[in-house]
Amino acid sequence: MFSLYYFTVLLLSVCAGEDVINNRRFPPDFIFSVGTSAYQVEGGWNEDGKSPSIWDTTVHNNPAFIEDSSNGDIACDSYHKIEEDVANLKELGVTHYRFSIAWTRIFPNGIGEVNEAGVAYYKKLIKELKNNGISPFVTIFHWDIPQALQDMGGILNSSFVSWYSDYARECFKRFGDDVDYWITFNEPQQVCTGGYGYGYFPPAVKSEGLLEYFCVSQVVKSHAKAWHIYDSEFRSKQNGKVSITLDTGAFLPASNSSADEEAADRMLHFTLGVYANPIYVGDFPEVVKSRVAARSAAEGRNQSRLPELTPEEIDYIRGTHDFFGLNVYSASVAQAMEDPPVQNPPSKWQDQAVTTSMPSDWESTSQQFTKVVPWTVRSLLNWIKNTYNNPGIIITENGYPSKGDKDDRRLYYIRGYLSYIRDTMIEDGVSVLGYTVWSFMDNFEWTSGYTQKYGLYEVDFSSPNRTRTIRPSGEFYRKVTQTRCLVDNCVD
Repeated sequence: MFSLYYFTVLLLSVCAGEDVINNRRFPPDFIFSVGTSAYQVEGGWNEDGKSPSIWDTTVHNNPAFIEDSSNGDIACDSYHKIEEDVANLKELGVTHYRFSIAWTRIFPNGIGEVNEAGVAYYKKLIKELKNNGISPFVTIFHWDIPQALQDMGGILNSSFVSWYSDYARECFKRFGDDVDYWITFNEPQQVCTGGYGYGYFPPAVKSEGLLEYFCVSQVVKSHAKAWHIYDSEFRSKQNGKVSITLDTGAFLPASNSSADEEAADRMLHFTLGVYANPIYVGDFPEVVKSRVAARSAAEGRNQSRLPELTPEEIDYIRGTHDFFGLNVYSASVAQAMEDPPVQNPPSKWQDQAVTTSMPSDWESTSQQFTKVVPWTVRSLLNWIKNTYNNPGIIITENGYPSKGDKDDRRLYYIRGYLSYIRDTMIEDGVSVLGYTVWSFMDNFEWTSGYTQKYGLYEVDFSSPNRTRTIRPSGEFYRKVTQTRCLVDNCVD
């Protein structure tokens, strides 16, 4: 099978010390982007009518939730540095800038009256980008739900689909004339598994395989409604593209056994497919539905813990995409295991019945679950191509964490991923439309606070000016954006 073949061949080539960088130029219309999100860079947490988000409330009420007890109150102070940030983006030569809109700046109460000051901030940012030849690539929801809505149950409230779609409509209405690419949700797996499964992100509810799955159904329904709103009300005039960004690592089979091959495939369906399948194919993946239903019955439940989509909902959600947004940082090895005994409470881990690991000889980074394994992206991109009919992938995040050092390894990481992406485009016919480095600059990295640095620009958080300084990896990426090439002498 493809994944095993490339797992074996590519692993052997890397172990042998080969590091062949693709010398074919990227297409003229290929997107080169960098990314941030509102809470991570803006600051201005309570300025000009903005209300608290779930992240504001969490970090203020429980600083220990964050590794260094920090917060995003000021962050990179991008709320006051539009001109400087855009000048740096222009220096990088990127075609697009991926950023998110803070729901709490547009609707301080989550619904109802629009905050015009918040609208004005994003209009100013978008205008400055466009004046400098940079296209906005806008995320509507990047984890920062208004606290006012969380107080009413947040994403679990049956009204969430309506709340979210009204917010999305306002974004399309106010900014859509100048935005070509929209992302409805960023990494909903982190919202659902992190927020309602393992509980490592706000609201820190631990309900694996229960509320976690209900959250999944809420996300795909909300995404679909936003896409249909754009399609019916705005597309004919604005001509933009709307999709969702999903995250996963590559999963490589631990052996050539059919059980391990199936385990690797199953992990992709549980992490990526549970969101992608309803949108790109229709309904949740069969392996997810059947396994969760069987275990639910064994637990004595009269219905599956995974909510069932009605035929009408399946039809409504299917096809609500204009590209495939993918965040990928690393990979794991997947090994089949015996079905765990039925336990209460249940968990997604039991539903999956897969053991994952990272080989000790994979190069480490400052983040435990990020390894430097660029060759693994090839099997993942091919899996998406084969499973979802080559939908046109945009890598919306890929980046290297450190403690502020090892920028040479960041350069190596970025170049390696871009090289294997280009190989996959040319040799495997995978449609990859663009690539986004995470991140534009060092920022507040969620529960890691400021301990993890991903930026092409270093940010001095000890300075009131939050001084930005380009790193060598940023200089390298600028050369790539200028030449569309990874080596000195490219072939067209």
